[in-house]
Amino acid sequence: MKAMVAVDESDWSFYALSWALDHLFINSPSTVEASERQEGDFWKKAQEETAAVILSRALQICKDKMVHAETLTMTGDPKDVICQATEQMHVDLLVVGSRGLGMVKRAFLGSVSDYCAHHAACPVVIVKPPRESAATK
Repeated sequence: MKAMVAVDESDWSFYALSWALDHLFINSPSTVEASERQEGDFWKKAQEETAAVILSRALQICKDKMVHAETLTMTGDPKDVICQATEQMHVDLLVVGSRGLGMVKRAFLGSVSDYCAHHAACPVVIVKPPRESAATK
């Protein structure tokens, strides 16, 4: 199975990565595509440095769990580029984190995970934050 985990600088995305590694790839050699999502390209150099740090962290988490991972950095609206990547890379499963927004905030701010659940070309697992994190929001 080829899975893609969308990560950014948020703790929620890294929680989703750890969750995926702990629950989906137990005792089997697997490949995870860890893709860092970015918006716009005004601060290109800073974004490249940030992406390198984020992906390095994601790769280390995968290495610690003995899972082979490949990385991809994409630029654009996260919800669109994540869905495009799942199709182009023939991904079997997309894993995204959820910020745990309420219904009103989600309506105004939009939700990348909700958009991906409805538009990705593969099944999507949305990993909610741990209960203690959701309760403090």
